[in-house]
Amino acid sequence: MRKLIEFDHLSMDGRFVGDEFWAGQLKVAPNDKHFEYQLKLLEHAAGLVLGRLTYQGFAETWPSMTGPLADKLNSLPKYVASTTLTETTWNAQVLPGDALEAVAQLKQSGDGTLLKYGNGPFSRALIEAGLLDELHLSISPFVAGSGESLLSGLGTTRMNLAGVTEIGNGAVVLTYTPRR
Repeated sequence: MRKLIEFDHLSMDGRFVGDEFWAGQLKVAPNDKHFEYQLKLLEHAAGLVLGRLTYQGFAETWPSMTGPLADKLNSLPKYVASTTLTETTWNAQVLPGDALEAVAQLKQSGDGTLLKYGNGPFSRALIEAGLLDELHLSISPFVAGSGESLLSGLGTTRMNLAGVTEIGNGAVVLTYTPRR
């Protein structure tokens, strides 16, 4: 059975979007440790699971990029959760029917891991459905002060800390696994 791993960038106050988020994020430029961490996550990836907005943003950006990280992201199949998309590009397909059921089926088929980028309602639904196996939170050293929280609206969910990785520039990745 495949594992589903989610990777998210957050501010210290748990925000992933907001007026100050990306302005603050730009002060913490990705470095070699950051990209090494991303490549390690992608090493055994058999596909990417993305929500519609993340897919659209990635599909606009990554196909024109090159290098080890871009090459890996561009080569992987993408599975997109959307009720509105009818066409895809960038080696992608819309998950058929109920997205949670489709992800459960993807986890049952094949080897490797499924890597999910992006956050929001789809992330919360995957956690609530018990489909997420690992949550990697890249915490950048700034407080956004406002914006949407990754886990707002999620009911009580207990996690175990599985690892802490320093990735440079004051950022760390906290890896959690759900308590089952």
